[in-house]
Amino acid sequence: MKKFNIRKVLDGLTATSSSSSAAAQPGAPRENDAVQETLQSEHFQLCKTVRHGFPYQPSSMAFDPVQKILAVGTQTGALRLFGRAGVECYCQHESGAAVIQLQFLINEGALVSALADDSIHLWNLRQKIPAILHSLKFNRERITYCHLPFQSKWLYIGTERGNIHIVNVESFTLSGYVIMWNKAIELSTKTHPGPVVHISDNPMDEGKLLIGFECGVVVLWDLKSKKADYRYNYDEAIHSVAWHHEGKQFVCSHSDGTLTTWNVRAPAKPAQIITPHGKQPKDGKKPEPCKPILKVEYKTTRAGDPFMVLSGGLSYDTLGRRACLTVMHGKSTAVLEMDYPIVDFLTLCETPYPNDFQEPYAVVVLLEKDLVVIDLGQIGYPIFETPYPLTIHESPVTCCEYFADCPAELIPALYSIGSRQKRQGYSKKEWPISGGNWGQGTQSYPEIIITGHADGSIKFWDASALMLQVLYKLKTAKVFERARSKEEKPSTDIVEEDPFAIQTLSWCPESRMLCVAGVSAHVIVYRFSKQEITTEVVQLLEVRMQSEFSEVDSPDPGGEQTPTLPTPGAPPSPQETEVPTQPSTGNSSSDGPRDNIPCLQVRSSPLKQSPGYQVELVIQLVWVSGEPPQQITSLAINSSYGLVVFGNSNGLAVVDYLQKTLLLNMGTSELYSPSDPYQRQPRSPRKARQPSGALCDSNDGSNTSEDRCKSPTSGSTSPCNSDDERKQKFIEKVKFKSRRFSKTVANDFDAKDNSFTRSRSSSVTSIERESREAISSFHFCESYPRKTDSVVGPGVLVGTTQGSVMMVALSLPPGGDQRQQQPVGISSCGTLVRLKGGILTMAMLDSTGTLLPPSYEPWYDPNASDEEKEKSRRRRPASPPSSQEGQDSQFAVLCSEKQAKVVAMPSQTCIYKHNITETSFVLRADVVQMAGANFIACFCANGHIMTLSLPSLRPLLDVNYLPLTDMRIARTFCFSNLGQALYLTSPTEIQRITYSQETCDNLQEMLSELFTPVETPEAPNRGFFKGLFGGGAQSLDREDLFGETTAGKASRSLAQHIPGPGSMEGMKGAASGVVGELARARVALDERGQKLGELEERTAAMMASAESFSKHAHDMMLKYKDKKWYQL
Repeated sequence: MKKFNIRKVLDGLTATSSSSSAAAQPGAPRENDAVQETLQSEHFQLCKTVRHGFPYQPSSMAFDPVQKILAVGTQTGALRLFGRAGVECYCQHESGAAVIQLQFLINEGALVSALADDSIHLWNLRQKIPAILHSLKFNRERITYCHLPFQSKWLYIGTERGNIHIVNVESFTLSGYVIMWNKAIELSTKTHPGPVVHISDNPMDEGKLLIGFECGVVVLWDLKSKKADYRYNYDEAIHSVAWHHEGKQFVCSHSDGTLTTWNVRAPAKPAQIITPHGKQPKDGKKPEPCKPILKVEYKTTRAGDPFMVLSGGLSYDTLGRRACLTVMHGKSTAVLEMDYPIVDFLTLCETPYPNDFQEPYAVVVLLEKDLVVIDLGQIGYPIFETPYPLTIHESPVTCCEYFADCPAELIPALYSIGSRQKRQGYSKKEWPISGGNWGQGTQSYPEIIITGHADGSIKFWDASALMLQVLYKLKTAKVFERARSKEEKPSTDIVEEDPFAIQTLSWCPESRMLCVAGVSAHVIVYRFSKQEITTEVVQLLEVRMQSEFSEVDSPDPGGEQTPTLPTPGAPPSPQETEVPTQPSTGNSSSDGPRDNIPCLQVRSSPLKQSPGYQVELVIQLVWVSGEPPQQITSLAINSSYGLVVFGNSNGLAVVDYLQKTLLLNMGTSELYSPSDPYQRQPRSPRKARQPSGALCDSNDGSNTSEDRCKSPTSGSTSPCNSDDERKQKFIEKVKFKSRRFSKTVANDFDAKDNSFTRSRSSSVTSIERESREAISSFHFCESYPRKTDSVVGPGVLVGTTQGSVMMVALSLPPGGDQRQQQPVGISSCGTLVRLKGGILTMAMLDSTGTLLPPSYEPWYDPNASDEEKEKSRRRRPASPPSSQEGQDSQFAVLCSEKQAKVVAMPSQTCIYKHNITETSFVLRADVVQMAGANFIACFCANGHIMTLSLPSLRPLLDVNYLPLTDMRIARTFCFSNLGQALYLTSPTEIQRITYSQETCDNLQEMLSELFTPVETPEAPNRGFFKGLFGGGAQSLDREDLFGETTAGKASRSLAQHIPGPGSMEGMKGAASGVVGELARARVALDERGQKLGELEERTAAMMASAESFSKHAHDMMLKYKDKKWYQL
């Protein structure tokens, strides 16, 4: 355990590290004041834990009917596996190529994936983190379709050239048996049949393979005789084929919206042709063509009519109609509309055997942005309630906060009110994807994630024990009037889309007070109540925050505050300022500049507020002399003081939400006292440092001065001179964004990725805008506001984008009725310290290095009886002791984009300083707790995650984790206590990581298991007569047919075998099954052979090297043989 003595440091012992230095200052603490630091580097390790949310850009899907596990592949090569609620797994193909098809080895704990780069991979699912056992990369042919029959080890692979290759899934070697396209089709056919779009074996005869070619030709291939039994021709392209379980009929779906049913022994013409969505003409002509039926499934039942499920096939006159899934059962046809386009669907059946009655019970529909499971067993086909957190992206996420180890009663309280918000009409049955087991995690502390969204909604999530479940959803837009059409949109909007989007939020878990800031320069304060109320008039406060540049010439600060606002001591009125109703100011600038008008209209009708978060106060910034209000850049709430403080590029405002009054409205420059050495005059701008009035889209393009050459529609830049210049521009843009000036609001999904959403009007010049110093951070504390103070008092630390930290002292009236009537006193105490870069986070420690959290008021229900309120309303006592003369008893911890400092209080002496980064800048920093100690956690724009001890700022961890390639990561990255952190890795997914060694060590136990040993159901009974006379399922000895002895070896140049990273280790865990023992032995032999081969190659290389050396030595000897010593 290392001890740090402040006195020694202050006596002039400076740290040897070039990046960490401690400055010697007078006023040192006494010698016995040593802070013991327990955290060491070995307490830290970084690793990913779990990924939650909907798989981004899904492309394929598979289901194991025995294990009851669902696999989803994506266009970026990701693989997501789902079991019962809480059982989820994420893995990634290294190549990042799209997953075109997935096939489970049913009940074997293995999965085959086929990728768009013509590689196939075998995944072992018997370990908690799945690993690839084998890969096979095709060199000369493109993979279009795969089929693995149930309980078979031979995988059929169809290609773009129309050929079919066969792979042994145990060894991942190709068989010499190949079905060539020219053998499969008729010799008289003059054209190529196109790629293979379907392969399946006859359910009743494994020796017969049905091959569908794109052009419309279907071939029934006899594997033993190596020739085609039947060929079925139709003049429309085929998209999919499905068998009847008896193997006598199959159905094809076509590009003209038709379904053709064929009898196996009657290839001349289809037994039936139907167009499910086509209009039938009366004169007997062919129905009008429809859109292609992309997929059809044909499932039989013992008791009634078969089910035919299909996607697509709608008539062309339904252009505006959403994607549909059609379920045909007997004479009824149900058309189920989906919210998004259909990627794939699967019918879930009771049996894994294709030659038995299928008994379908559900349909899993994979949509572009959702997963829907339909209950086929209930009238009306209701959907199941999804137990997974797939609605993170319901509206794009604009901000994110993470609270680990929060009060235990919070989750039950949020869950109880959130459960009332649930939709009705779901299926009554259990969720059918029910495989896997939960992990045996020992971590039981409560964790909550809060996400803010573009539509103004806020979601609270239970994130405990590596799971994620939505608890409660709050809609902040309810407070405002909504424009019914584009024409009605007020011209005072400062954003064109998503005016209610959440920009930042401040939450006090202990008091349950919530404060949110939106992009339309509005702040809403919420209280938590378990009782429903109706608010007749929403309390409104309008604040006029003026640009400090307009007051540079005049010392009179009269323009800073709205004249109609009451004096601090005035009693609160129901609505502090009436919204101006003059149409001239709000509608057109020709009648005069817009003035005193907020961006949004607060609703005038009574507001019914359900149990949960209820509006206490709405604060709106107003237009000032034709200038739109600047967006809010930082925000904090304190329940103990009853105050909300927020700031932007104009300055800061302090609001008393108990008295509903504005206490302070001050420009940033006025926070510096006249004698302050750090006071600055406006100067030339630093590029991309300060906010423009622009809101930005999903690519975070912002119209800062260096981006003026961009087209607002295309987002294309003028030609850059070099990659370095382009990179520098990106970094500047990230830097600009990192201070939360205008967090992304626009939809991450849309095609308008490069378009800009601009502010409506702003006559402020870019120079003025960018040279402004904005407020970037707040921290409520009980400390020593001035150097001369000997007693702690309430205050607010204020950090700015140019690195200044100021202290604002608060004077609070006594509690009870006096708090409601007497004014709160506020005074600025000038600058505390200056850092490089904008201030990101601040905190206070006591003399022992323990964190001093802001004081809070315990939660009470505002709508409960007065007696109950008084019981719970006891302000948490302030813990810091008084300072004795000449002794510091607190540390202020300050972290900026470039450095961290620890300042002793009240002497305001900087005792530790650490330069975090020289070449990059910090995007997110938090003071967090782990293993009973505090430290600073930082995420840099260069991808490094770092931790610094407190108070000495020793570097404990520095890992290059994630290069910043996406603004979304910068916007949503956040650290929490106990070594937890998260960020949005895609518009739909949250990635959680840990930087705690203990969590990394226990991760295997905490993760859920995908594979559970389950008996494979018994094969269907053949029956006495079928056994006697034949007619049952015909088996086939595929080993004899496709093995090396019969079929020979495949061409080596066709495909390359790549052993996977998990090959040997994974096989150790694999129990004996169809693949098990043989595969293990084969892999061991393969690896041994490989090692022997490598040894042989190495020996040959050494021999060649020795021979070369010998030759050179001989040549040298001949060269100098006859020369004298002076000729050398």
